[in-house]
Amino acid sequence: MTEDAQNDFIEGLAAGIDACPTPFHVVDRAAAALEAVGFAQMNEADSWPDAAGSRFVRRGGSLVAWRHRSCDQGFRIIGAHTDSPNLRVTPQPDTGAARYRQLGVEVYGGVLLNSWLDRDLGVAGRVATPSGPRLFCIDRAVLRVPQLAIHLDRDVNQNGLLLNPQTHLTPVWGLGLRTPGEFAAVAAEAAGVRAEEVLAWDAMLHDLAPPAIGGIDGEFLFAPRIDNQVSCWAGLQALIDAPADAIPSAVLCLFDHEEVGSTSAQGASSTLLPTVLERIAGGREALHPALARSLCASADGAHATHPNYPERHEPDHPIALGEGPVIKRNANLRYATDAVGEAAFAAACERAGVGHQVYVHRSDMPCGSTIGPFAAATTGVTTVDVGIPQLSMHSAREMCGVHDPLDLALALSAFLSAAA
Repeated sequence: MTEDAQNDFIEGLAAGIDACPTPFHVVDRAAAALEAVGFAQMNEADSWPDAAGSRFVRRGGSLVAWRHRSCDQGFRIIGAHTDSPNLRVTPQPDTGAARYRQLGVEVYGGVLLNSWLDRDLGVAGRVATPSGPRLFCIDRAVLRVPQLAIHLDRDVNQNGLLLNPQTHLTPVWGLGLRTPGEFAAVAAEAAGVRAEEVLAWDAMLHDLAPPAIGGIDGEFLFAPRIDNQVSCWAGLQALIDAPADAIPSAVLCLFDHEEVGSTSAQGASSTLLPTVLERIAGGREALHPALARSLCASADGAHATHPNYPERHEPDHPIALGEGPVIKRNANLRYATDAVGEAAFAAACERAGVGHQVYVHRSDMPCGSTIGPFAAATTGVTTVDVGIPQLSMHSAREMCGVHDPLDLALALSAFLSAAA
């Protein structure tokens, strides 16, 4: 891959992350990219007499897209998730204390709470109106969670920072007394509707600092939402690059709500993927043999070995930035990978000309999970958990190697193109 191609990919990736502070924006941008190359949107409420060709369907913050001609050799599936840990706006958010106007928030997912302090924050999401949902994004520094000064917490550097998510994370966004209905009015203006049309919202805070290339030699990408938008955009590129008559059929599924367990109407444990696959196949009789011939790559961030905390990692499985995608194994199936899946993805990396690494979590520490086990359980498809190595996972701002996103895209593309 040429340096120009690498630069183009990372610039596109950075632009995608910057433009998509919420899962709804990820799906909206992905849908636009698919339509630009000839994919047609399907409606779940309609009958699908023929789902062949290049198509996609949306459900909230989730999307499933495919290139399909025949089920004879099954499906090659890429799965990722659109959500990231953050602070989400409550249903009655207009609050305040000490003559500050504040916004009520709730913690979503496994947030590194301290990473949200003293940052310039915007707010984005969707509002529900009588005519349907409308996206909005306020990319201005309208919010901040100020940290307590060290003069009022002299032991913080010795004893550590302890944050109560109920009382210490409420951002300020103005002076004066609380104004009932203020957030609804602000969100309505940003969405281009009248305040009285706003019936409810799914809204969340985001860090305004744009993605940046970092490191003395430009080796790193610093950005919000690397976990897991890198996998979303890498998977999208792999699907777009797949031939229109791909055999096996190429499928991309981007799920919401992974960070809170995937148990929702559009999460990985829902019926979204199985029902879409059944409709693509044309019925259950065609679906089940196809699933038996299929493979799935669940793409999500992987832990790189931290230079300041090497003792937190399994010593015989070091993971480095810039050394290729990571295949994740866990004996207790927090990751879905088995030997068959590992071999299939390692072979894809070899065909793509990129390296790969194998991650194992320390046995004396609880292991995180991914959409992989849910996708495997709901479909019965052999699944391999993979992802790019990164540091600062679940921070408001994360980091990875600058070459790793493209390496993942190349490996996923090779994974889609191999015969089942």
